[in-house]
This record gives sequence, structure tokens and C-alpha cells, in this order.
Amino acid sequence: MARFKYKGRDRKGKKAGVITAETKKDALIKLQKNGIRITEIEQLPETLLTKDIVIGKQVKLEHMVIFLRQFATLLQAGVTVVDATVILSQQTESKGLKKALISIESELRAGRPLSDAAAKQKNVFEPLFINMLRAGEATGSLDETLDDMAEHYERQHRTRQKVISALAYPVVVGFIAVGVVIFLLVSVVPTFVSMFDDFGGELPAITQFVIGSSEWMQKYWYVIIGLFFAFFASIWAVRQRKETKVYLDYFILRMPLFGSLMQKAVLARMTRTLSSLFSNSVPILQAMDIVENVVENEVIARVIHQSKESLERGGSLTEPMRKHWAFPPLIHHMISIGEETGSLDAMLGKVADFYEGEVESATDRLKSLIEPLMIVLLAAIVGTIVTSILVPMFEIFNTVQQS
Repeated sequence: MARFKYKGRDRKGKKAGVITAETKKDALIKLQKNGIRITEIEQLPETLLTKDIVIGKQVKLEHMVIFLRQFATLLQAGVTVVDATVILSQQTESKGLKKALISIESELRAGRPLSDAAAKQKNVFEPLFINMLRAGEATGSLDETLDDMAEHYERQHRTRQKVISALAYPVVVGFIAVGVVIFLLVSVVPTFVSMFDDFGGELPAITQFVIGSSEWMQKYWYVIIGLFFAFFASIWAVRQRKETKVYLDYFILRMPLFGSLMQKAVLARMTRTLSSLFSNSVPILQAMDIVENVVENEVIARVIHQSKESLERGGSLTEPMRKHWAFPPLIHHMISIGEETGSLDAMLGKVADFYEGEVESATDRLKSLIEPLMIVLLAAIVGTIVTSILVPMFEIFNTVQQS
């Protein structure tokens, strides 16, 4: 919602104030209904107190898929684009999408194309979506394009969820392990320290190590919290600039166990996006620009940029990919075949199908491998602490028995 400052007159005289509405036109209609004739009206700039607070993307992928499916269905049923936009804005569960559709409706009623209206909602619709809309409008197959986009985002969402599920387990278990260790060191171990002091004698090395760790944790627990926040803050800062993000993305792709999974997920996203763009007749150089921006991995994005430059020089699309370690032979072989046979979109679709299947299989294998490893790790850490307490207690028990 926007805020508008106005001046005008009613039956009682001059009026001035601030009104909230979706658009300037809505504000004028509201004021006219209240009997106010407007002489001046202007939109107030947003402040931290008045603007909508949004964390991350404004529209979830599942909401976008539902929106696209319903939009395509309405158009196929003969509903006009304007009426379909109104209907969807009233029933969507996404606040960001609802706000965008209301603005798009106003633009459509002013005679602007859907793609131009959607292009103004940059926080909601990515360049891929905008260019696909333009292609659909140009070919007169907007409903089919929306269906294709729904399928694209649905596959993308399914692949992303697979990756998240594979990464979530070790992260959750890791947090639990850290929490258990801190609890044992801060709350449990200190209760036995006085008993060991009364016992006297030299404690086993493992017990001395655990007691020393406990004393350090009690004094400097805030250091752990500080390091935790500093770690995530540094990752966030690195991701903000392409010059530094490339090193983080390189590390992610080279990680043991997880690197191969992330590589396949990125390649699946790249090939699926290119396939969708080519199948809707988006020019190849424009398609490469779009994919470079949406691929979400700077290492892969730089190779795509090099491929685009190779095309502009009259070279091959696959030459930079063939020379880079992040692109398996399957990628450039299939693209080369697609270029030769004129079926590049179909070949890229087959590659995307393959890597999406690989991501699904890899996540299942990874979870089955990580689960026992994390259990053994957690058992080893907790077992070490428990052993450090039990060993001197057995010695105390033996001493008491002998006396």
C-alpha cells in the first residue's frame, strides 16, 4: 500500500491530509467518494516505518507455480488477461504476489502489455519470466507459455527441495551436537569437579582435558556465540559481491560429498532454464544473459558469460564449457548435437531431466550415508565426555572398596 498527500476542497472548505491506497487512481476514487475535489495529490516516499518488510524473495516457488497454472487455465477458458489478473490477485495467498498483481491490473487497464507491466515488479518476477511472457505475447500462445513456466518452476522447486533436504539433516544434527556438548560442559561436568578434587591424585588425561574445556566454556561461552554469528555474517558479506562470491561458489562445488550434489543441481537449473527459453523462441544471446543472472552460482555464470562472448565472436557455444572442469562432457556433447540437428531446446531438456534425476538419486544416497556418520560423530563426542567422568569415578569406587 502507498501513501498519498493531498489538498482539495469539500462543502466545508479546504481539506488536506494523507490517504493510503494501492495506486494514485485508487486514492482519487476514495477521495471523490468522500466528497473531496482534489487540487493536488502526490505519493509520499516510503520510510522504514511505512514500507512493507520482506525477507528474501517476495513469492515462494510453490505460490508462483499455483499462480501460473491458474493463470493458464483462466486464459484457456476464454477469460481476458485483465479479468484473470483480478481473479488471481483476490485468491492468491502470497502478499507479495497480490500486491504485484494489483499494480499489474492498473497497468493493463492503461493499455500496457502484460510483460511490460510485470517487468516493473522486479522484486516478484525474474527476467526469465518477463522474457517468456514477451515470447508468449509475440507468438500468441500466452497460455501455453504460462503452462511451460509452471512446469519449469515446479521442477526447479522439486530439485531445490531435494538439495535442502539433503543439507538440512547434517545441519540440524550439528546444532544438536553443539547444544548437547555445551550443556554437558557447562551444567554436568562442573558438578563432578569438586568430587574429583576431594579424591585427590592425578586425574586421567581425558578427564583433565574435559574439565579444562568445561572451565573455558563457562568463562568464554560468549566467544562461541560470537564466532557463530561472525561465521554467518561473513558468508552473507561474501555473497553480496560477485568478486568474492565466486570463491565461495568454487569452494561449494569442490566440497567433499556435497560438491557433486550442488554441481548437478546448478547444471540442472541452467539447462532447464535454457531449454525453456529456446523452446519459446527467445534469442540465444538474450537467453544466455538471463541464465547468467538466474543460475545462482558465480563459477557457472562466468562460463556462461564466456560462452556468450564466444558466440558473439562467431565461435562455438560449447568451447568454454569444454575447457572448464565444472561442465561434464555430457553437457557440451548434447549441446553440440542440438546445434547440429536444430533441436537445442529438446537436447537441453533431456540433459536437465538427467541431472534432475541425478540430484534425486544423490540426495537419497547422501542422506543414507550421512545419517550413520552423524550418529557416530555425536556418539563419539558425548561418549568422550561421559568416559572422562566415569573413569575417575571407577577409580574412586575401587579406592573406597580397598579401604
